[in-house]
Amino acid sequence: MVRISAVSYLNTKPFIYGLAHFLDKRSYSLELDIPSVCADKLAAGRADLGLVPVAVIPALDRSRIVSDYCIGADGAVGSVMLYSDTPLAGIERVLLDYQSRTSVLLVQVLAKYYWNIHPQWAPAAAGFEDQISGTTAGVVIGDRTFALAGKYAFAYDLSEEWKRFSGLPFVFACWVAVKELEEGFVRVFNHALGQGIARREQVIEELEKSGLTPGLLRDYLLNKVSYELDEYKKAGMKRFLELAAAV
Repeated sequence: MVRISAVSYLNTKPFIYGLAHFLDKRSYSLELDIPSVCADKLAAGRADLGLVPVAVIPALDRSRIVSDYCIGADGAVGSVMLYSDTPLAGIERVLLDYQSRTSVLLVQVLAKYYWNIHPQWAPAAAGFEDQISGTTAGVVIGDRTFALAGKYAFAYDLSEEWKRFSGLPFVFACWVAVKELEEGFVRVFNHALGQGIARREQVIEELEKSGLTPGLLRDYLLNKVSYELDEYKKAGMKRFLELAAAV
């Protein structure tokens, strides 16, 4: 049985739908985690396959990307944000989301190579959003960002900023294995993911029943998040990892 760790955010729901409906439940176990925990589980050998932040891939032993799908965006994504009450030039300290591995590196890449600012970087704990004020900004990722829209004077979409800087899309997470998987499993796993992406309308219908805003869901899952790991995204990922290695 293949042990899978996947992200618990809304952007992963199409993948989870595909696995639930198109992959033999006897062939895998699934746990849903925040991105940083997905990374930790693969690194510690507590998962065989995971949707992991791309920033950790170089540090994972015997890792390989096993899917044609990812969590990415070609421009604004709406769920990876730098919030601040002051413009970029006035930011002195940035709180780094404890749930993140990739976005906390992305903001440092942008600060160094694009914005030309040099704030203090501070790891944050749960509830840190309330500390964002004055010259202290904060990186917030995932579903929590939807409730924070309009709360702060400035909101910088890090995926959109990356696109402006590099001209390339951004990849936040990939499906990575840290042990050899049977090719048959990889094939049906990839097929299941694709079926989930193709059925995003059904996923949205199910999520709407839980009270989430229909317009937000549709725009996010159909337009903002980009799931195909194509050559264009691979180029963006390669560029990011090169720059991230030097911050």
